Amino acid sequence: MGTLYVAVLVLAALGSGLMAGTFFAFSNFVMAALARIAPAEGARAMQAINITVLNPLFLSIFMGTGVVSVLAIVVALWRWSGPGTACGLAGGVIYLAGSILVTMRGNVPLNNALTALDADAAESARRWSDYVRRWTRWNHLRTVACVAAMVLFVVALSMTDAKP
Repeated sequence: MGTLYVAVLVLAALGSGLMAGTFFAFSNFVMAALARIAPAEGARAMQAINITVLNPLFLSIFMGTGVVSVLAIVVALWRWSGPGTACGLAGGVIYLAGSILVTMRGNVPLNNALTALDADAAESARRWSDYVRRWTRWNHLRTVACVAAMVLFVVALSMTDAKP
């Protein structure tokens, strides 16, 4: 079970780190750049991004890290008395809540509303501005959660007594 736990923690840390970087890029400069261009252009660009992001590589890392986080939680509970298990458990919970749940409850509904937006309609500039503000706020939360999960997985890995 120790080698399995090490493998799970390594995959969870890597996946969380990749997702943190992706979310950070959007929070730091992608959304800011889209907000600087004409609202109709920004909305159309984000509509295209929302279609393009649904690709096998992104989804395998995003959802795969969710699956590995569930495994980290299960293994941590299984070997609860082992060193680092509380960090592994916390990392898994934080990734699931802060990345998967926030995406499903915060970002996806906003993306769905943006899909239905006619970028050339009179009210689209106001709706686009509101979208950017709200979507980015949720994305900041995903970024912080993924960084926290990654750190917790690395700490759990450093504390475990298992050898790879």
